[in-house]
Amino acid sequence: MKWIEIIKLRVAESNRDSLDQQLAEIILSVNLEQGLREIKLYRHAVVDSDLSIHLYWESERPAPQGSAAGLCLMHLLKAFGLISHSVWVEEAGQGHAETAVNQGTRNIS
Repeated sequence: MKWIEIIKLRVAESNRDSLDQQLAEIILSVNLEQGLREIKLYRHAVVDSDLSIHLYWESERPAPQGSAAGLCLMHLLKAFGLISHSVWVEEAGQGHAETAVNQGTRNIS
């Protein structure tokens, strides 16, 4: 099963420089767990102080409350600002929008 863990961070202005210096180190410090396929970092297109860290997983079951790695990352980042954390399970088996739309259409009919 494929699932994603998303950690959103709104950085407090006073913490911005400190976070920029430590961000790569914080992400690398997260213990890699079995099933963790990739970690990606995104910055909001308009609000420069908003970050989103995505942990891509493939495992038998998702961790509904978050993985140990995600919770650790969230704990390390909460000192820098406001945190939001969520877990999402891939709905369409292939991950293609067309497949998801077609499956949704069949379920509605």
